[in-house]
Amino acid sequence: MPLLGDPDHREMVEKLTELAGKLHKPSAILVISAHWEASVPTITSGANPGLIYDYGGFPAEAYEIQYPCPEEPELAKQVYHALEAAGITARLDDQRGFDHGLFVPLKLMYPEADIPCIQLSLVSSLDAGTHLAIGRALQALDYDNLLVIGSGFSFHNMRAFFAPQTPEIQARNEAFKHWLEETCGDPNMSESEREERLVHWEQAPHARFCHPREEHLLPLHVCYGLANKPCDAHSSVAVLGKESGFFYWKAG
Repeated sequence: MPLLGDPDHREMVEKLTELAGKLHKPSAILVISAHWEASVPTITSGANPGLIYDYGGFPAEAYEIQYPCPEEPELAKQVYHALEAAGITARLDDQRGFDHGLFVPLKLMYPEADIPCIQLSLVSSLDAGTHLAIGRALQALDYDNLLVIGSGFSFHNMRAFFAPQTPEIQARNEAFKHWLEETCGDPNMSESEREERLVHWEQAPHARFCHPREEHLLPLHVCYGLANKPCDAHSSVAVLGKESGFFYWKAG
């Protein structure tokens, strides 16, 4: 929908475009996608990945989108070895292509498709602690100028997206958004408390309303596990009438 000009995604498009203009162009990009679950964390490692149109019911042009970015097999191996060294069984997959969790945001941010990319799956258990541990393992990566993107959504209730907006829905949306901003951004919160809150995210106000299933939240857990500090900045955009957040961490 963002690539097809949907007006309810306009703020998202503007924010991603703005963000790309502010960042130093990365040497490579690692995307943790909400749209790929595997029994163990799995990394794309093929030389010429295609695209996976993992959606249905859209106009024909949605299935003609191209994003011919190169793969980065050496980075894929680094991710694999970092996970294994941390005691996390991982797998390389040289056959899988890129799903829309990668090509939608990157086509907006870097339309030239000239930056090498790899994709990392979620673990199908959807356990929050597991995804924090995956992020911590990635601290061992030694790759200059790497951009890591947790591609999910801070709000992902599909029924609510397409239901009429009501004060009750808005209040639930905003309560969870406030909790997430506080959890990720409060500089006075200890990292042990921040981690505890993210592990037990279901206890947040209206957590299961905002995330009936948690796969769109867990890329954030990986990013926080990697950063292990309060976010350096966050911002909010309206998507399909719901407030959604962007969270940014700088290396070091």
